[in-house]
Amino acid sequence: MKIINDVKFLIVGLGLIGGSYAQALTDLGYEVGAITRSQSSIDYAKEKGLIAHGTTEVTKEYVNQFDVVVFALYPKVLIEWLEKYQGYFKSGVLITDVTGVKGPIVYKIQELLRDDVEFVGAHPMAGREVYGVQNADKSIFRNANYIVTPTSKNTKDGIEACKSLGKILGFKTIAELSPEKHDEMIGFLSQLTHCIAVSLMTCKESENLVDYTGDSFRDLTRIAKINEDMWCELFLLNKTELLSQMDLFIDKFQELKSSIESSDTEKMKSIMRTSTKRRAFFDKK
Repeated sequence: MKIINDVKFLIVGLGLIGGSYAQALTDLGYEVGAITRSQSSIDYAKEKGLIAHGTTEVTKEYVNQFDVVVFALYPKVLIEWLEKYQGYFKSGVLITDVTGVKGPIVYKIQELLRDDVEFVGAHPMAGREVYGVQNADKSIFRNANYIVTPTSKNTKDGIEACKSLGKILGFKTIAELSPEKHDEMIGFLSQLTHCIAVSLMTCKESENLVDYTGDSFRDLTRIAKINEDMWCELFLLNKTELLSQMDLFIDKFQELKSSIESSDTEKMKSIMRTSTKRRAFFDKK
């Protein structure tokens, strides 16, 4: 299927990302509905024009009208929702998600779903250190990356439709990775960096440090303001890969520490030159 003007979207989970999807799609002229637990979130989204309608109750009458369903739920809640309500989908619906871990959930979802619906995993690499639909902002997708994680069970049309969703939302780069490769990359690029930020923020009492800090500490710890429920779930779902990436970081940190201990200036400079060279790739992007 193609993402065209008469497609109706359902957002399940109306938080920051779900709300931002809703805002972007509504502003493009699509009809967007929502299901979420909080009536106040539905009321806010309708008042601000993020959605056309919404409900806190999951009914077949409501769910069955949509062509594309985007799940913005925690991984375990997503699977439980599908186990309970997948019978409500219309035949041929395209289902996707925003979940930060793929291997432990994509295959499980595809195994449990009916044959006449299709799930294509996706991960919008965007977010902020705030939560809730009240902070929805479609601009977070601008210049951001969007990863699609298909499997052999997906159709070419389903994959292309999921990619086209990323394009119309405004993402700069649309990439395709296997669920396993995705989890390796995310273990390093996202989960490890959150672990580093949390460790840095908690290793020293910092209440008074705010009066002395510069931008470097603020930049390094921006993501240390963290949703503990979500990130604990993501860390444990990707435990093996994350631990591997943490070992990689510890080894390199120890190498730098050893060069400082031994006053090995050439080693320090070599590490820094490699760092500067690799960081330059991100500046080009």
